[in-house]
Amino acid sequence: MVSSLSASPMARRKHQLLSLLFFCVLAIPVYSRFTPNPIIRQPHSLHIARHLKSDGGNSTAGCEQTYGFLPCTETVLGNLFLILVYGFFMFKAATFLSSGSELLLEILGPGIVGGLFLPILGALPDALLILVSGLSGSKETAQSQVLIGMGLLAGSTVFLLTLLWGTCIVVAKTDLSENSTSIDSQDTKGFNLTKSGVSTDKQTSDAAKIMAVSILPFILMQLPKVFKFDSAQRVFILICFIISVLLVLGYAFYQIFQPWVQKRRLEYVRLKLVVSGILHHFESQLVTKLTKEDGTPDVPAISKLFQAIDSDEDKHISRDELHAFLVGVQFEEMGLEKQGAVNQVMEDFDTSENNRIEETEFIAGISKWLKEARSTVSISGSNPSNFLSDFHQRTRDEHNTLIDHEDGEEQIVINKKWITIKAVLFLIIGAVMAAAFADPLVDTVHNFSQATSIPSFFISFIAMPLATNSSEAVSAIIFASRKKQKTSSLTFSEIYGGATMNNTLCLAVFLALVYVRHLTWDFSSEVLVILIVCIVMGLFTSFRTNFPLWTCFVAYFLYPFSLALVYVLDYKFGWS
Repeated sequence: MVSSLSASPMARRKHQLLSLLFFCVLAIPVYSRFTPNPIIRQPHSLHIARHLKSDGGNSTAGCEQTYGFLPCTETVLGNLFLILVYGFFMFKAATFLSSGSELLLEILGPGIVGGLFLPILGALPDALLILVSGLSGSKETAQSQVLIGMGLLAGSTVFLLTLLWGTCIVVAKTDLSENSTSIDSQDTKGFNLTKSGVSTDKQTSDAAKIMAVSILPFILMQLPKVFKFDSAQRVFILICFIISVLLVLGYAFYQIFQPWVQKRRLEYVRLKLVVSGILHHFESQLVTKLTKEDGTPDVPAISKLFQAIDSDEDKHISRDELHAFLVGVQFEEMGLEKQGAVNQVMEDFDTSENNRIEETEFIAGISKWLKEARSTVSISGSNPSNFLSDFHQRTRDEHNTLIDHEDGEEQIVINKKWITIKAVLFLIIGAVMAAAFADPLVDTVHNFSQATSIPSFFISFIAMPLATNSSEAVSAIIFASRKKQKTSSLTFSEIYGGATMNNTLCLAVFLALVYVRHLTWDFSSEVLVILIVCIVMGLFTSFRTNFPLWTCFVAYFLYPFSLALVYVLDYKFGWS
């Protein structure tokens, strides 16, 4: 999420850092977007044509900077630096889009916007990168650069279903009961491969089934190669494009008429507000902060807070004591009931389930909330000693339109209009940033491939998904760390939803690009990788709800296996 902070010393340091970054970009030797002869992947070689240099090492190709002013370079380190810079801007674009989507979902609620437009906006950075990878230059240049788009398409899906899926299993694991169901908030078995793990609900399995169905166009695109229908390739591309579009619309309408995914996401947004409000209230009752200067929980201060809430000094906090202590929190402004907030605290803190909170449980619960709050804002460079106030300010900014019944109907309408405007601005900024930096990022990856002789597919497969999916990955890991079946179900539903949009919307964009530019379909090995990962993980997750810890290794293994398979099929068996 994006917060509006004042011009504090920390903010000034951030501006100075951005200025330094800008001048570093300008300091890179500025040549052109190198436009070599088209790159043809050879079946038995990793050779990629290097850029031509005249005597003295200067480029002999004509200079053509992206948009006429963005820097570019032919050096390895220069291109690596530019990949990091442009990747950072794509990451910020994805963050703006995510922030705007959450705000709109909260104001408008589950429905057409949440079911149709928000999933599309979530996949927009990937879709734009895929689109620009084959738009520029001649047909031959597009044929060479479109491999970057395929690398991103395959890499994003594989990243979600392997590295992120496996990491969420590790982070969300709890003890498993005798019937292999996870026990909320109880993690005493350590890294026992069979006695600790994660449970999800049936609706999460349904999301996995939808993801498995979404691979249908990939299966159809393999038929010309399997049955040697080369002359019918363009027909298959058009058919698969139509099917992909229909699958996007079908998935959107499913969410509209069965909006459980949207309702879960909305519930998580409100949960952040409860955590923020309660932490702010708790800290306001103390002379000192709940955290130390380095941002870690201050256990003595938290213990002192426990004693303040424990009014009868019986060494535990009851529901009535907690309710009395939260009198000062204006939960009505958040659209919530105070009793619901009390229930949320009891659910998160009362790990012994005896309907009261012991001091050790209280310290552990507050520490967990502080850790989540810090993780939420740390990605923006928040000062460790002030992260809690930043978290609270950010959360209030996101929710400053929630209904205050005492202000009357007119104020409610004004607030909703303001937050809608803010959400739309976030979405516009995110979309513009994604559109502006997609082209230079693709060019830089292409140039880096030229300078290093590393196939562009592997660069885009590994690096670019980190730029477009990192904000969602951080949110998923934070949410999974709550170690509850409910939050784990939402986390994995989001992962399957992201893979579904990659397999439908992003594939539709890619197929349209190939069809319109009359490009050759030369991606059988890459498609096979997507099929294998989606089929394995789809079957693995569609018919079970309990996942012992050992299942994370299945997901982790599929990532290097995917890279190795593409290499073997393309460069040893000559599939491309």
